[in-house]
Amino acid sequence: MPLGADRTPRSFVQTSSFERDGQFSPDGKWVAYQSNDAGHFEIYLQPFPGPGDRIQVSAGGGQHVRWARNGSELFFIAGDQRLTSIRVTVGANGKLVLGTPVPLFRTELDSSFLTRQQYVVSPDGQRFLMNAATGAIDPPSITLMLNWKGTP
Repeated sequence: MPLGADRTPRSFVQTSSFERDGQFSPDGKWVAYQSNDAGHFEIYLQPFPGPGDRIQVSAGGGQHVRWARNGSELFFIAGDQRLTSIRVTVGANGKLVLGTPVPLFRTELDSSFLTRQQYVVSPDGQRFLMNAATGAIDPPSITLMLNWKGTP
């Protein structure tokens, strides 16, 4: 929705596919998001507010995209469940230039929460806080005591 006088909402990406988890670049000029229009989720970049063509970032699957704070790098979970990094720069012609995707490490994301964001990137882009599966077959139990009268 524009912040000026005309506050009429308008679609940014409108397809018959499912787009989600949009992330603005730190400078506000790009939106990274995932879409399943290839039959599975991939990561895309699109200029904001537009116009401009979208650019496919991932190949072979991608979800949970995050920007580095300085805007020079994107992180996403690739189809093989590896956290992946890709450099993002602006070329001399003003066009976006993507580096080669670099797998960083395998994740153990809890598949029951894959529709929610699963990690955050530290401000320096060197550490990640993630939801990880513990390997436990049964969830931990909780004991709830009702009408308990503790000793004063």
